[in-house]
Amino acid sequence: MSTENKAGLDALLTPEESVVVLIDHQPFQFANLNSHEPTMVVNNVVGLAKAAKVFDVPTILTTVLEERGGLLIQGLQDVFPEQKPINRTFINTWQDERVVDAVKATGRKKLILAGLWTEICLAMPAIQAAGEGFEVFAVTDASGGVSKEAHDMAVRRMVQAGVVPITWIAVLGEWQRDWAREKTVQGAAEVQAQHGGATGVAFAWEMQLLATPAGSEA
Repeated sequence: MSTENKAGLDALLTPEESVVVLIDHQPFQFANLNSHEPTMVVNNVVGLAKAAKVFDVPTILTTVLEERGGLLIQGLQDVFPEQKPINRTFINTWQDERVVDAVKATGRKKLILAGLWTEICLAMPAIQAAGEGFEVFAVTDASGGVSKEAHDMAVRRMVQAGVVPITWIAVLGEWQRDWAREKTVQGAAEVQAQHGGATGVAFAWEMQLLATPAGSEA
């Protein structure tokens, strides 16, 4: 983290301070994704995007050379059907002024990034943005590298630069913070049910039990 708020309540994410940038979740990058099961990264990044929509967190979509590397995966584009991803030539997203300007236009300083690959398309902008005064959070399970070592070394390098590693479920939890926040609780629960794996299954089971009439036989 690039500021003094490394601990304490202010170090946690809030929807009002957050902005999300999702980088290069495209077929070419998935083709050599070996640090994670690719379908898991798809699940997680779509879950992250849906969570951002629930909490009205500005989300910027980017691609690199999409005419050759492929369009953004459909599941992610479907969350923001009206948004055209910023298609770059820069490998480092943070060197594209359109992306930086879009982030700065939100006025928000907690920058949440996920991308393919971790060692290049996530690490480069994360490290640069951290050096420019942003509090940068790297969503490690919505990202991936060409190998487990590549992913792990990139995370270590980002941490040394002050970037905070985090998972997508943790992002959602920090945004919600209190289950009494009724405005977003239903949407957050739906995202967890759809993308939370065993948590989603358990939640569906709980809803089934709660809907069972009292005194009925199991």
